Amino acid sequence: MSQKKRRSFSEEFKLEAVRLVREGKRSIASVARELEIYESSLGRWVKQFDIDDGRGPEGALTSDEREELRRLRKENRQLREDREILGKATAFFAKENR
Repeated sequence: MSQKKRRSFSEEFKLEAVRLVREGKRSIASVARELEIYESSLGRWVKQFDIDDGRGPEGALTSDEREELRRLRKENRQLREDREILGKATAFFAKENR
């Protein structure tokens, strides 16, 4: 059973694809076909670039805010694990000193 390898695209490629949609007055579908990428991917890029430019819906997260949220969630997960380990160690040493 073979799995497709997930392709990644540079920011420059994404920006150029979005520019083709915005400046060329072309549909997302036609640009996606031309670039041989999924229409849904290009649609997400267009939407995210709009948000990053301040033209998105109220409360939508910019790319920088998404990255910060990802980083903070990772840090929070690590701190919770550290706290759990310290709690177990404290209980262990308290039991040993009795």
